[in-house]
Amino acid sequence: MSDVPRHGGAAPQPAPRVRLVDVAREAGLSKTTVSAALNGTGRLSPEVREKARETARVMGYRPNATARQLRTGRARLIGYMVGEFADTPWSFLESPYFARLTGATAATALQRGYAVVLLPAGSLQGEWAGLPLDAVVVADPVPDDHVVDDLLAARIPVFSDRSVEGRPGAYWVDVEAGPAVCRTLDHLREQGARRPAMVMPDSTTRFHREVLAAYRGWCTAHGVAERVGYAAAPGNGPVVRAVETALSGDGEAGDGEGPDGLRPDALFLVAEASPPLVLEAARRQGYEVPGDLLLACVSEDVTAAHTEPPVTTLSLRPEEIAQAGVDMLVAVLEEGRRESAGMLVPTRLDVRASSVRRPGTARTPRTEAWTPQTEWTSLPPT
Repeated sequence: MSDVPRHGGAAPQPAPRVRLVDVAREAGLSKTTVSAALNGTGRLSPEVREKARETARVMGYRPNATARQLRTGRARLIGYMVGEFADTPWSFLESPYFARLTGATAATALQRGYAVVLLPAGSLQGEWAGLPLDAVVVADPVPDDHVVDDLLAARIPVFSDRSVEGRPGAYWVDVEAGPAVCRTLDHLREQGARRPAMVMPDSTTRFHREVLAAYRGWCTAHGVAERVGYAAAPGNGPVVRAVETALSGDGEAGDGEGPDGLRPDALFLVAEASPPLVLEAARRQGYEVPGDLLLACVSEDVTAAHTEPPVTTLSLRPEEIAQAGVDMLVAVLEEGRRESAGMLVPTRLDVRASSVRRPGTARTPRTEAWTPQTEWTSLPPT
């Protein structure tokens, strides 16, 4: 193919890049003053700093990223992947939790001067090795994915969950899943539940392993039969089907009526699904919520507060996790911190009418019954 333009004219040339000296000339300031104003350094009056910044904005000035990378050794790019969704790499954006985690990660990184690059889960080394990544966020890694090993071997700092604790070059922020599960089940029991079922993803992440262990331990401690259902895949369809199976007792995906021959009187939904769809699924199985079935969901879906009845949710605080993690990575990149570090973020149980036997009469729990890792709020029906 010929590179000659169709109409015989010369190929259009890109507009010349606006230079720092051009901004200085337009603003009537020195190049050093404009540089200090744009970088937030120097002893300048607010008026001078604002004049330089406004002139740069109007002229469309952008720093030369290549020169900056050569000067600092950083491209100011942070990779981001969700390990749990290797088979369907971008479907995590349909999850309210991961959508909020991703958005908060990108927003916090941008505030710190970094851009986020989305990477598919299960990426091979050759797919990211050529990118100038300063660090990578690996949300909810799965045990059989070697991406964390490969990143650390390449001397790229990694931010993830507590599964990377103690590894050189790895940093983590997590929640204490076990106590959060027990507090939620305790709440359901206080409201009269004696046969709580749980529906969760068919997942091997650290969080879901801890959730299952905590549920089983709680059932043993209270002499309660286990009723566990699994959603075969993420998304509303598979999760709603798993809920229906767990509540009806049909099929192999859940214990349903359980070994005691009785139907569940509470549902703790760990797999993400739309709260209105979950309520409708319960009604199709002949349940009234909360009269026949108490309902609590691990969810960041804002519709939970606006259903009838409003749905109790356990929030994993994705915004707080993202902000803490990005701040950790920025400290590593810009302050030279190298020691492995991590922190726990408290979960939050928002109690609404779906898990209160008599709507509008939620009780404030005893202080000693709740650990600092779980915040508790009692919300009136909307």
